[in-house]
Amino acid sequence: MAGKRLYIETMGCQMNVLDSELVVGQLLGKGFSLTNEMTTADLVLLNTCSVRDHAEAKALSRLGSLKKPKNANPDMIVGVIGCMAERDPDGITLKMPHVDLICGPGELNKIPAMIDEIEETRERSVALSQSLSRRSTPLERANEYDSVEALDLSRSAGIDGNPLQAYVRVQRGCDKFCTFCVVPFTRGAERSRPPQLIVDECRMLVDRGVKEITLLGQTVNSYVNQDDGKAVRFAELLERIDAIAGLERLRFVTSYPGDFTDDIFHAMRDLRTACEYLHLPVQSGSDPVLKRMRRQYSVGQYIDLVDKARDIVPGITLASDFIVGFCGETDEEHAESLKLIERCTFKNIFVFKYSERPGTVAAKRVTDDVPDDVKRRRNMEMLQVQENIAIQTNRGLIGQTVQVLVEGYSKRAIKAQVAETERGQEISSEVTGQLVGRTRTDRIVVFSGETDLVGRLIDVQISGATALTLHGEVAGASGSSCGTGGLVSINVS
Repeated sequence: MAGKRLYIETMGCQMNVLDSELVVGQLLGKGFSLTNEMTTADLVLLNTCSVRDHAEAKALSRLGSLKKPKNANPDMIVGVIGCMAERDPDGITLKMPHVDLICGPGELNKIPAMIDEIEETRERSVALSQSLSRRSTPLERANEYDSVEALDLSRSAGIDGNPLQAYVRVQRGCDKFCTFCVVPFTRGAERSRPPQLIVDECRMLVDRGVKEITLLGQTVNSYVNQDDGKAVRFAELLERIDAIAGLERLRFVTSYPGDFTDDIFHAMRDLRTACEYLHLPVQSGSDPVLKRMRRQYSVGQYIDLVDKARDIVPGITLASDFIVGFCGETDEEHAESLKLIERCTFKNIFVFKYSERPGTVAAKRVTDDVPDDVKRRRNMEMLQVQENIAIQTNRGLIGQTVQVLVEGYSKRAIKAQVAETERGQEISSEVTGQLVGRTRTDRIVVFSGETDLVGRLIDVQISGATALTLHGEVAGASGSSCGTGGLVSINVS
């Protein structure tokens, strides 16, 4: 494998981002180098998502674009990894016969051996959790897949793109079996990593200059693992990570409303690093729809949880997920969701049009009977309600001073810098020098500043606002430096 070039593209959630880091770390350790040129790489891996039909269509389109490069270079290895590989391996091979490697998210530790097998036999290699012949044992996955050493290699190579912030997995899989969701079938049963492994990984990241860590789990707040015969739950895990010297901020996603306990709120309130931000997907504001989704809580219970969060954690902001057009959803049930958004005043929401996923309970037992044009209309209505709330809330912050972790250049500044370099366009330094950061409550703040502010915690006075972004001016540049030695780029919505 030495001297060969790897191109990897990640689609979908933060879990996939972290999975890609682990795969890259393994392959860097085998002598691969990273490349940004997909068509000339020796190994191309697409890390795929199956949550919605659109995500799978996008992956198939990217795979289709590789037919010509693969024909020109038969030694190129094309691989599909992640949830789509686990969900529909036969469909992939039927539609894309040039794919050499298919590997589910629970078997990614097998990839180096699979590549060796393909190079030796020139036959397709498949590893899936649902396949007994190629399935790893849980012990193998625990020891090999969540490898701190592999993560160290990939992050040293800069795959994560931002040395200030990092994801750390605390949990895999899901046991909820919501009727619309494919995750339990593609990622398996819920299982939590040992707490000491998590703390060690977080400490390694902080030693490398990371200032903000986000803990990942499908239902992260249900984390529990036995440590010396004692059950360590999520609040205690937060406490252990909070004790790491040099860590500035600690976040976590995604939480399941039905599993949230008061001790987590108390940790968010009391711990130095715990940020006052909570992503709490509700999916619908209608009890009948929640029941059809098998969400295991009511709208009233969700509202009580939101009120408790605001009572216990001063200044907390909340985000949520909604699905519009789920099977049988009426206009009245949709209106209940709009009412819930107005009641909870979320910082932001993520809205998805329901798409039937093969193999789920909903696909087997209920009909996807809401027309697509109705789904689109409800989607737009929901986003408009949320935009009105967000604009009003953000405008209320004008004149206030907020603490920001400076992440790098803003998206607008990056585009302007490219235009200046590639096309010789002269652009105002107010644009090219525009920085972006994030508050503890996960609000995006854009402002002009010097490059030495990157990686520091600074105060910014807010002077303007849109639904998604705050604008301001540096109020003071004192703060702790992370010593990144340069600027980083991030995507800003």
